[in-house]
Amino acid sequence: MNGALPNLMLFAGNAHRDLGQRIAEYLGVSLGRMVSTRFSDGEIRLMVEESARGTDVFILQPTCAPVNDSLVELLIMLDAFRRASAKRLTVVMPYYGYARQDKKVKPREPIAARLVADLVQTAGANRVVTVDLHADQIQGFFSIPVDHLYGGPILGRYLVEQGYRDDPDVVVVSPDVGGVGRARSLAEMLNAPIAIIAKRRPEPNQVNIMEVIGDIEGKRCVMIDDMIDTGGSIVRGAEELKSRGAKEVVACCTHAVLSGVAAQRLQDSVISRVVAMDTVPLPDEKRVPKMTCLPIAPLLGEAIRRIHQDESVSSLFDDWK
Repeated sequence: MNGALPNLMLFAGNAHRDLGQRIAEYLGVSLGRMVSTRFSDGEIRLMVEESARGTDVFILQPTCAPVNDSLVELLIMLDAFRRASAKRLTVVMPYYGYARQDKKVKPREPIAARLVADLVQTAGANRVVTVDLHADQIQGFFSIPVDHLYGGPILGRYLVEQGYRDDPDVVVVSPDVGGVGRARSLAEMLNAPIAIIAKRRPEPNQVNIMEVIGDIEGKRCVMIDDMIDTGGSIVRGAEELKSRGAKEVVACCTHAVLSGVAAQRLQDSVISRVVAMDTVPLPDEKRVPKMTCLPIAPLLGEAIRRIHQDESVSSLFDDWK
């Protein structure tokens, strides 16, 4: 049992074991012993190698690519620990897969984000910790406590260190109307104005820029979004800003999903630098020269410690409005 945090156990699935190890090091605990392999037909075979009876178990598993494998492994882990008589099961899901399917846009579409919430609860979760949900209303899909953490302060503090605070040439840009709240919070940290890109999506991963609202001519634009997937939207937005006279465009996000050739697309774009966090694995081939990856482990580790000790989690974000 961990001396500094008695009765706490931390386990990590295969989706991001490196992050699990870094969180364990932050907490000063050992990562729980568990083996997840495959049967010959591809089914997941999981074995917990130590007793979890009566303990406060935290399971780290971002539901990132391969999304379906990560999700099913998480559900199987929850079932295993529930049957092992854990006292409480908290899912630490830095990246919430299927979050973009949070509402019906067209007839006969699923609300997959709600389905994932139902599956996680049915499998045995008592609490969920996540970071920068694509849609805030996903919290309401759960009937259990959800701790919604924000990556913005980490990005903001990095940008302050890089000299972007109180610079009259800096403007924070929201890549869409839905992200205005996030952009406003970062703008307050940097003491900068904001601008908004109005766009529409005719199809998933396609974007048409309609208008840029705000003064960006001659400015150093800091675009902030919750994720970068294919990179098409953020690159198209940066091109529009540059065409309207922006001096520099920096792209920031919490989740560097970077599907396909997205990393190279960002490297070849007009964007001067990309700042992201390691909520999902970022292999070396995607760490292009323009990419800066900030650690999320201290934030997750501190949230886990506070949850375990029944302390306030929201006070972590007193500087993020």
